[in-house]
Amino acid sequence: MTKISPPELCFDIGSLHAAYSDGLPAADVISEAFARIDATEDPAIFIHLRKLNDVLAELADLPAFDPATYPLWGVPFAIKDNIDVAGIPTTAACPAFSYIAEKDSFVVSRLRAAGAIWIGKTNLDQFATGLVGVRSPYGVPLNALDPEIVPGGSSSGSGVSVARGLVSFSLGTDTAGSGRVPAALNNIVGLKPSLGALSATGLVPACRTLDTISIFALTVDDAWSAFRVACATDANDPWSHEIASPPLGATPNGLRIGVPDAKTREFYGDAAHEVAFSDGLKSLETLGCTITEIDFGPFYDVAQMLYDGAWVAERMAAVEPLFRADPDALHPVTAKIIGGADRLTAMDAFRGIYRLAALKRHAAKAMEGLDLLVVPTIPTFYTVSDLESDPIGPNSRLGTYTNFVNLLDMCGIAVPTGARSDGRPGSLTLLAKAGQDALVAALGRDLHRLINPQLGATEHKLPPAGVVETEALPDELPIVLVGAHMTGLPLNSQITGLGGRFLQATETAPCYRLYRLEGPPPARPGLIRAETGGAAIAVEIWALPLHSVGEFMSQIPAPLGLGKVEISDGRRLTGFLAEAAGLNGAEEITPSGGWRNWLETQRSRGRTD
Repeated sequence: MTKISPPELCFDIGSLHAAYSDGLPAADVISEAFARIDATEDPAIFIHLRKLNDVLAELADLPAFDPATYPLWGVPFAIKDNIDVAGIPTTAACPAFSYIAEKDSFVVSRLRAAGAIWIGKTNLDQFATGLVGVRSPYGVPLNALDPEIVPGGSSSGSGVSVARGLVSFSLGTDTAGSGRVPAALNNIVGLKPSLGALSATGLVPACRTLDTISIFALTVDDAWSAFRVACATDANDPWSHEIASPPLGATPNGLRIGVPDAKTREFYGDAAHEVAFSDGLKSLETLGCTITEIDFGPFYDVAQMLYDGAWVAERMAAVEPLFRADPDALHPVTAKIIGGADRLTAMDAFRGIYRLAALKRHAAKAMEGLDLLVVPTIPTFYTVSDLESDPIGPNSRLGTYTNFVNLLDMCGIAVPTGARSDGRPGSLTLLAKAGQDALVAALGRDLHRLINPQLGATEHKLPPAGVVETEALPDELPIVLVGAHMTGLPLNSQITGLGGRFLQATETAPCYRLYRLEGPPPARPGLIRAETGGAAIAVEIWALPLHSVGEFMSQIPAPLGLGKVEISDGRRLTGFLAEAAGLNGAEEITPSGGWRNWLETQRSRGRTD
């Protein structure tokens, strides 16, 4: 086999590790990264670029190549310059604000401990306020695909650095869409975690209650690999909490996806983008998803609150000492936006909280019966010259499909969907409730692989598919689900919230009876092994981390419990069974072939139980 040379190498993690395993020195890759940076001739991508010799010295201190122990070994990455790195200035794109960080941020520390090598700190819209990428005194990074188009913000340099193939992944942040908009504009993946999944220790806040560090990458697998390393609870961050980050498994069958209906889709006259969105939905249908159009009005109402409501005051809280002492130190557009906080009162803050709570109810109602939402990541494109003539309007419109997400505490991932008819990139964002990060990533990976677009602005396509974990790992327990815990049903969040991941849909051996049990909602079935009259019953197999099994069992009410269930292939796995004593008053539904089939039959008859 001919060894690939560094200039030809795609910087996705799988390709890098394959090259390292084949004997390519990591120093050659790092040197190539700096050569690529020089070749871009775009000094606005990085605010702080390390010296090559310093990076090579750090690389020399790494242990021997061992990707099992160090999953990001030798992987170059970039860091948005509102995230701390020890001994390096953190500017948040404001020279007057700059300070020398005493230690690495929590997330950066975890990435470096896994073997990742940071290359530099990237440009951004000042204080992470903006979706355009042009509000920085350090210049405007060039969009990787078309220099006339804005690069997207606020994580402008982070998005461009990945799209140009300079690094394998980068850290951005996301409050209003800053981890998704640059991804759409530069044809890359943008993973926006559930709030609290990635610690904010060492992050300059924009809106502290809504911020999250985000991840840009050329592939979903790479974004997820970085996320898994970075995702951990942090006792020093009061908003940090445990979010599951299991290996990506198979995507559950028959996911139900909500999309804006015809009346509430907004493309601001961009017909090509409207067609690209429709084509993306067809791709999801090819993957077996069911598309349902919904009124997106409640989500737009939430989005409007981000900049028209009291959350602007949170931006002021992050920078008030500098703003009061020297307002001219801020970019004029940034100062204008943050200065809007002075018109707000504490009463406005409480009114905003009350209104958001009401709107959350409306949004939840709109999502009933759905597993995910899918939206265009951006509604249209804007040029740098558009922003020169109107610095506010285009920015606001770019947030049409992003501004509501963190206010509703959702997770999401922006995925490239190939070139539009005019060559500009298409992008869909998959959104789900908090804690469903693995679900949106798994479907995003399948969508990206189905479409197989160009990776960023590079000449590369997706590398060969990696391993999809469809078997339980040694630290996981396979569990057979038969009822309300299955995909899309009311209790599925109990297993996904504990790190459960879908393995497969299958059937039991033909020796079980199924009953609709009496009891309070949600409705539940009971599975009983039978000597006679049994049938094969549709089930799902999920993998649950062993350390979560006890907590999961504590949530199971009588007469249900866990026992051994025989699967059609002869395996006997832990799964849901019912006590015979709990069948008093129960309705036998064995002929339906499974709980989901029975529910569909009830819906078709107009019943909702």
